[in-house]
Amino acid sequence: MPDVTLDVREIPKPQRHPKIFGIFDSLDVGEAIILINDHDPRHLHDEFDERLPGGYGWDYLVREKRDYRIRISKTTAAPPPRLLGNTAELTDGPVDAAGVAWKLDFDGRGLDSNLIRLAPGGGIDTHRGAEVDVLIHVVAGSGTVGTETGDVAVSAGDLLWLPRRSERSFTAGPDGLSYLTVHTHREPTLTIEPLGTGR
Repeated sequence: MPDVTLDVREIPKPQRHPKIFGIFDSLDVGEAIILINDHDPRHLHDEFDERLPGGYGWDYLVREKRDYRIRISKTTAAPPPRLLGNTAELTDGPVDAAGVAWKLDFDGRGLDSNLIRLAPGGGIDTHRGAEVDVLIHVVAGSGTVGTETGDVAVSAGDLLWLPRRSERSFTAGPDGLSYLTVHTHREPTLTIEPLGTGR
């Protein structure tokens, strides 16, 4: 199949990257897009690097003022596997306000994953899970997971399954609690909603 030519100069900026990736995703290995733009699309290149490291080719055909042409070729059938980090190192780094030390955050992904780190004695209040099963791997520390039938003690190395819609809470032990969650990707992102007192 001949290369697909896409001139994005007349496409509104918010629509450009989704359009480019939509076409790119439909290509077979060895096929390519010839992208025409009025500037060097460095942010697009960064996005390809993040989403498809090693899975695409990027070759400038023309680099002139207000005339850039780039051949973006598909070199692998799917995004290549990649190393994302090391949980032993992530258990010592910074966390956000929700206790998240790391999260899987790629467009087009089928999974969501977060590394949650709770300080000694810290916790997450009782709440009901969403419509996805969640696998938890405790990577450091210890604590308890509260359920409708009682507390479950957990420590480093434990694997825990949280069925969809199940009630749960988390309490860290004296050494804190760090655990990795994995579940099917959902839009919008899952949020924790505490259970009301009238349950």
